[in-house]
Amino acid sequence: MSTELDFHLDDLAPADADSEYAEQQFWSGDLTVLTEHHTAPHGSHSYVVAHDGSVTWGVPGAPQVAAIKVARDLSLNTFTMETAYHATVPFAQNWLIEHGCPPDQIAEVGAGFATPADDLTVRIEAQIRESGARYEVIESQTSDYDPCEAWTLTRDGEAAQAPVRLFLEEGDSNAHTYTLREGAFADEETALRWLDDRSTPLPQPPDHLGEAAALRTRAALARSAGGSEIPKTASGAHQSAAAVPVQRSVQGRLL
Repeated sequence: MSTELDFHLDDLAPADADSEYAEQQFWSGDLTVLTEHHTAPHGSHSYVVAHDGSVTWGVPGAPQVAAIKVARDLSLNTFTMETAYHATVPFAQNWLIEHGCPPDQIAEVGAGFATPADDLTVRIEAQIRESGARYEVIESQTSDYDPCEAWTLTRDGEAAQAPVRLFLEEGDSNAHTYTLREGAFADEETALRWLDDRSTPLPQPPDHLGEAAALRTRAALARSAGGSEIPKTASGAHQSAAAVPVQRSVQGRLL
């Protein structure tokens, strides 16, 4: 996979005004491809997640990750282009999947970029990527320096409790890794107050707490039965992310 973006549109014309406008917004030198998929054999569709460096010169806090879908009509020599900006890669991947990209073809980010720091980050990324229309994005914020982080505030359409979910990604420029955590809040105001303050741990979603309680119960039963091994968390289950307050000292935006 090349990190340079080429839509191969030289012999094609935009099919409508929206596609023409979308194409004009991009300059290839600003875009770094993070992951992409092109259909075969004729390349009728392209799905791309890219970091748009030009955003860093615009409105502070604006999302920098572009999800781009190109559909080519080779019989008419035209194309359509749709785009959406997101604070983090999993939400961009989710958008592309919802717009027709095969999930397994867009899941892996190319080599040379920051990597997940732990299994919990990997699981939450997959949760977002495969969530369909579950999360309604309320707002987001991206910070390049002090702290190096991006967060997305959403409303969880499947949550019976604490439906406002905060997904907080923090980068470690020294280790070239990042973490992603999910917090649960009763409403938007409470979530935004936590973001401003952060003197307490990020509140865990109720389903995470249920998994932790179940694990403790199984461990207690094992001890009472004379077992010496604590049962492991089931594959795919979320671990606790609220043991310590979120750190804010990392600097430098990671790709």
